Amino acid sequence: MINYSFTYADLEYYLLILVRVTCFVHVAPFFSLNGVPRRVKVGFSIFLAYLLYTAVERNEVVYNTLLGYAVVVMKEALTGFLIGWGAQICTTVTSLAGSIADMEIGISMVSLMDPTTRQQATFTGVFYQYIFTLFMIITGMYQYLLRALIDSFTLIPVNGAVFKSESLLESVAMFMGDYITIGFRIILPIFCTMLLLNAVLGVLAKVSPQLNMFAVGIQFKVLLGLGILFLTIRMLPSAGDFIFGEMKRMVASFMEGMT
Repeated sequence: MINYSFTYADLEYYLLILVRVTCFVHVAPFFSLNGVPRRVKVGFSIFLAYLLYTAVERNEVVYNTLLGYAVVVMKEALTGFLIGWGAQICTTVTSLAGSIADMEIGISMVSLMDPTTRQQATFTGVFYQYIFTLFMIITGMYQYLLRALIDSFTLIPVNGAVFKSESLLESVAMFMGDYITIGFRIILPIFCTMLLLNAVLGVLAKVSPQLNMFAVGIQFKVLLGLGILFLTIRMLPSAGDFIFGEMKRMVASFMEGMT
């Protein structure tokens, strides 16, 4: 006969772990996909929190009142949110690259429903989102994020988070510069091609004023832009390395800002 005792103190400690894990799963890329049923997310969070409860070394959590316990819960929720959000903001690079590419090609008016976010997105943005989600699965980047969450309980024990606002803001500011750089690296071939095409169409408009370069240019831009988009697919793995490297740096810097 199995005799297993579970006190109220154990339950309160387990719930604190569950709060951090749930907030991470709700925000982090791949885990927060809207196509995944909510029951699966909740079940995964409960099971992972139980494994962490049995494996992580337990530390003493000091609180005296219900308000004190609520403050600890909010700290754990913010810790899990920041770890997941540090990785999530790196995936928004695909939306920036897709919107710029569609604006240059001339199909920015075309919008699709992104199933991962259930929001309207551009055609190229959805295409890049699918590609980088596939890269995340192939490279095992989701496993890195899961290991980062598990290691966070060693680096940042329960109720041990110390939020350093200056360090966190510095990490976000550094990311914004890399955000624009990585986005333009992804669509640089399309941008340069469209720039040369506009120059050629401008010269032709001066040489042959009777031609309607507006109508001709729209067709050329769409055909040439889509052609360059599919020809440069082989460059996306290197762009994925940039994004995943930035994702690792952001998660590490956010965890350093809470230790």
